Amino acid sequence: MRIVVYCYREAGTEIAVLAGLDPALLTSVQQVYTDIALPTEPGYRPERDRLLTDVQTTPTDLVLVEALGALGNDPEEVSTWVETLETTGAEVVSLNGCRVALDSLLQGAELANQHRRRRLRAGHARNRLQALPPPGKPPYGYRRGQGRYLIDRATAPVVTACVNEFLLYGSLRGAVRFIEGKFGKRISASTGRRWLTHPVYRGDLQYQDGTVLRDTHAAIISRDEAAQIDRLLRRNRPLPPRTAGAARSLAGLVTCQECSQPLTISKTTPRGQAKSYLYLRPSGCSRRPRCKAIAYDTALHRIVAEICQVLPQAVAQFTSRIPAGAPAPYTRLQAAIDSKEAAIAQLPALETSGILDGETAALRRYKLRGEISALHQQLAQLPPVNLQELSQSVSIPQFWLDLSEAERRFFFREFIRDIQLVRDGDAWRVELVLVF
Repeated sequence: MRIVVYCYREAGTEIAVLAGLDPALLTSVQQVYTDIALPTEPGYRPERDRLLTDVQTTPTDLVLVEALGALGNDPEEVSTWVETLETTGAEVVSLNGCRVALDSLLQGAELANQHRRRRLRAGHARNRLQALPPPGKPPYGYRRGQGRYLIDRATAPVVTACVNEFLLYGSLRGAVRFIEGKFGKRISASTGRRWLTHPVYRGDLQYQDGTVLRDTHAAIISRDEAAQIDRLLRRNRPLPPRTAGAARSLAGLVTCQECSQPLTISKTTPRGQAKSYLYLRPSGCSRRPRCKAIAYDTALHRIVAEICQVLPQAVAQFTSRIPAGAPAPYTRLQAAIDSKEAAIAQLPALETSGILDGETAALRRYKLRGEISALHQQLAQLPPVNLQELSQSVSIPQFWLDLSEAERRFFFREFIRDIQLVRDGDAWRVELVLVF
């Protein structure tokens, strides 16, 4: 019988496995492989690697190890080495003469991993109850400190510039290109969207269970900016991607009702003239003859006149749907928020009096703060409170004509979902589809 021995020992200690061997087996030991433990490099075991090479070239009947932990630093590594050695035809046996059971070893490793994951989850749950940041690398623009996220002055200006560019022009890809040109920071459009929409940049923490806690750290995006971003993204969603940040305010909004094709903006410069003219043309009109193009400025003035006439009536009809005496959505949501905040204010007294213990009070506070955050999110999605007054202000033609194209594009998409161009021979009119 050919026997080899593998030992992994501390420096200055004796090889105990040989002292415990039966004298009859000791005479069959062909070679002893010994690795010295290095605290700085526990994975450095050259003799173990040489053992595997030797048994692959010279088959061995028995590989004797001092202990299971001698073959690796964790159960998974031990299991891998036992399987590898046994594929050469050798039998791996521990000091007490018992064969290493791989199934039991893997089961023990899985049990240890389950216990570790359970401890991590318990620790993360305690951190959530204390409103501490979740584990992992802090988001771009922040750093860890004082038990919360702190604004990183080196990277936060990049996020701020992306937000400002998006608010100004309403184009996500344009904002991404802007920060690449100005800061040399190349990110994807999905990363830019995450900067704009993730609660962490608004001063909130979002955990794996979906709960959001408000006002846990300094915000890079203010609440007003966040509400404006959400409205812009919601308005841009049904529009073609290239029209989100187009230079002209009517881009992506006008559709020809006759051929059901969107109208694109084309620029024409007559030969011999320096002045250019803009037109709205059906992009894929299949009619013969094709639907005629319309001068951009003429369409713009007629659309503005239609907005000034239709918008106040639509707002009045929208507000009249609320039953008399019923609380407005703002009042109802704000009352629910105030009620839950009052419940949070009562928790310290209940904990002091012994009605609630510390863990129960912390759990209740965590749930109430999550519910308050959800109510605030519903509140931010409602139309402006002063919608009636705002409709009167934007129903003046000069208001629209004095705006820049970027500003006019923002207000158009704030109120209009679609503009239908209805033709009657050479004549035409516009029909507005408002967001409410």
